[in-house]
Amino acid sequence: MLKFLKNWTLPLAMFAGAIGYFLLANVTILEPAKPFVNWLIAVLTPFLIFAQLLLTFCKIEPKELLPKAWHVWLLSIQAVSSGIIALLLIFCPMEEAYRDIFEGAMVCLICPTATAAAVITGNAYYNSKTGTGKLGGSASTLTTYTLLSNVLAAIAVPLVFPLVEPHADITFVVAFLKILSKVFPLLLAPFFIALLFRYYIPSVHRLLSKYHGVAFYLWAVALTIVTGQTVRSLVTAAADVSIEIMIALAGLATCLFW
Repeated sequence: MLKFLKNWTLPLAMFAGAIGYFLLANVTILEPAKPFVNWLIAVLTPFLIFAQLLLTFCKIEPKELLPKAWHVWLLSIQAVSSGIIALLLIFCPMEEAYRDIFEGAMVCLICPTATAAAVITGNAYYNSKTGTGKLGGSASTLTTYTLLSNVLAAIAVPLVFPLVEPHADITFVVAFLKILSKVFPLLLAPFFIALLFRYYIPSVHRLLSKYHGVAFYLWAVALTIVTGQTVRSLVTAAADVSIEIMIALAGLATCLFW
């Protein structure tokens, strides 16, 4: 049973999140619980991301974090592809509905890889003898890419978005600091704390490294919550259903492109 749950964690978590939202939104008896659930989600989501990354970072050797050639290639593709779409949006007049679709594709390209990527790669079906997962990925190299892509996004987004959306009344410095304020507590702080434990509190580091596999299950809980929030956004969105479908297809196209 446990093996089945682990093999099908992704679809099960997404299904649970979607069902959870519809139950909470439509079952009258659960109405009084909504304020508490909203509060719990707001508190629990950043904690889960922080905890899963801390556990994953604790088992990564710092010497393995050196950038690779493929990091440069992927970051270049990220920057160039999103830049091309940004130029289309700036210089090619188009209807608002089409702008939303292209902007959705641009966001998919310019935004960094999911922080959970290193968690999944490092903990799903982890092989202690080879140091890799059965998917063939390396948690350390993917961690490096996650850190670099977040830095790229923190620089590129404040530069590009004010040009694409001229009404965005925000300067580069303010936007950069705002993004950094979101990235540091959830991504960089766990990384530096893991290094602190490794070099100065080795007993805590060994304990966390021993239970690094728990990060995979924390990711599953976080995915359930995020799926519920995504379904709520889709259900309550003011956009036409056809536009939502086109944005989803644009996201699928960018994923296939990658």
